[in-house]
Order: sequence, then structure tokens, then C-alpha cells
Amino acid sequence: MEAKMTKIAVLCVVFAICSITYAVQKKKEDPLADRVQQMVEWNSKKSVIRMNGDKFKQYVRGVPRNYSVIVMLTALQPQRQCSVCKQANDEFTIVANSWRYSNQFSNKLFFAMVDFDEGSDVFQQLKLNTAPVFMHFPPKGKPKKADTMDIHRVGFAAEQVSRWVQERTDIQIRIFRPPNYSGTLALALLFSLVGGLLYLKRNNLEFLYNKTFWGIAALSVIFAMTSGQMWNHIRSPPVMHKNPSTGAIHYIHGSSQGQFVAETYMVMLLNAAIVGGFILMSEANTLKGDPGKKRVFALVGLGCVAVFFSLLLSIFRSKYQGYPYSFLFK
Repeated sequence: MEAKMTKIAVLCVVFAICSITYAVQKKKEDPLADRVQQMVEWNSKKSVIRMNGDKFKQYVRGVPRNYSVIVMLTALQPQRQCSVCKQANDEFTIVANSWRYSNQFSNKLFFAMVDFDEGSDVFQQLKLNTAPVFMHFPPKGKPKKADTMDIHRVGFAAEQVSRWVQERTDIQIRIFRPPNYSGTLALALLFSLVGGLLYLKRNNLEFLYNKTFWGIAALSVIFAMTSGQMWNHIRSPPVMHKNPSTGAIHYIHGSSQGQFVAETYMVMLLNAAIVGGFILMSEANTLKGDPGKKRVFALVGLGCVAVFFSLLLSIFRSKYQGYPYSFLFK
């Protein structure tokens, strides 16, 4: 009887220990489960979760965590004069939407945003004085240097963000961009205008046999495409960038992965000037009469090619850091 009571006592003690252990473990898991459930609920409404300082502290920096968070710290309010923040936000949203509607979507990765006017304490905590900034907060530990995306080197296009996310989380996101029919409509309008012009001028179509006309038309298309006008049409970049901290205006993008509208027109004009220089040198050989006139044409053409090609090469060097070659201008 005594042995039986001893066994019952031992079983009660073991049961009590197991119950206490389970309760403690459950207590530890409950905050994590609640946190994940809340993040999933927010994510079901919007692909990018908007956060303030308190939410950031609780759901991004709070422990325990079993998920990664990609955070964009930005300043979207007009008074902040961040010209690239809207474009970066559009690209970030494309990545978040691509993840949310992909077949691999899970609660292991979330995308969030902190605006300066809603979470200035987050910027102070992270010691940030610029925007936009893309950061990865891993499930365990603090973010490392590589967890901050170097947008000045690689840009912030959705494809680049997706590649960086894969490097940090081993999660591959296939980018799906929303269809844009404005190009198709513009092309249809162009063909309609050209067709209408040809119909109205059907009795006077000599210009179709003019080599100069077709040469200028071909060069215009080439200048537009080589300067990046199609890239502008797809990405809608800002005209220029004004540094919010220094007030300096930049017309040339510092990365090979991006460009400004003003930059494309500068490249277009430089290409046109180089072609003009070659035309002058070519025409100098066909001129008849005064040899001095030929010399002037040739020297002016050579000067145009040398100067404007040097400027074009200088822009190329500023975008591709470390390019070793230059000519006339650094």
C-alpha cells in the first residue's frame, strides 16, 4: 500500500512539473503567436504595413521573433522635399505586392514602412538622417551592415530590392509589374497622326524620298533610345534630386542603376553634338573652293567631337565608380 502511494505521489510530481513546464512554454509562445497573427492580419489588408514608433518597437524590434521584416524608412510628405522617396515607395510596393500574391507567400517575411513624420524616434534610434533607407531586420540578432541596402550603388529598382532580399533571407521574389497601356495608346496615336498626315498630303509625298528627312528621323530615334527615354517612360524617374540635408541639386544619378530626366536630355544633347562634329568633319572633305574653309570645318568638327565626347565620358565615370579612363575632363 505504501509503495502504491509512493508511485502515485511520484506521478503527481511529474505531472505537476510537466504542467508547469507547458504553462511556461505556452506563456513564452503566446506573445510570438499574437505578434505573428497581428502582422498577418495587417498584411492581408495592405502589402506594406505602415508603422509608427510604438509598432516598430513591438513588431520589428520586439523579441521573440521568427520572421524577417524589410523596412523602408522614408519621408513622403511634400514639405520634406524628398524627390526620390515617392519613386522608391512605388518600387518597394511592387516588391511587397509581388511577395504577397506569390505562391511562396508565408508569414516568414513581411514588408513595412516608417515615415519620418510618423516615426521620427525610429530615425533617431537607428541614427539615420537621410531617406529613403531599406533595412532588413532578421528573426534573431541585430541587423548587420549588409542588412542595409546600398541604394547609392545598386539603386532601388524593384528587381534590385528583390535580389537584395534574397541575399538576406534566402527567399526569392519574382517581380510582377502592373501593366502600363499608356505606351500602347501613345503608339496608336502616333500612327493615327502619321496616317492622317499622309492622307492629307497624298498628292505631295516627295518628302518620303528625301534622304535628309529619313536621316534626321533615324537619328532622333537613336538619340532618344540611347539616352534612356524608354527607361524614363517605364520607371517615371524624377527630373532631378535635391539633397534634403544640404539643399544641393543633382542632375546626374550617382548609380548605374538609375537616372534622372534631366540627365537623359543632357546625354541626348551630347550625343547629338558628337554626331554634329562628325558631320562637320565629313562635310569638310566634300567642300569645294577655299581650303581655309575646309580647315575650319574640320577643326570645328574635331573640337566638337573631342569636347562633347569627353563630357559624355565624364558622366559615364561618375555613374560607374572606378572606371579608369578619361579624356580632357575628369
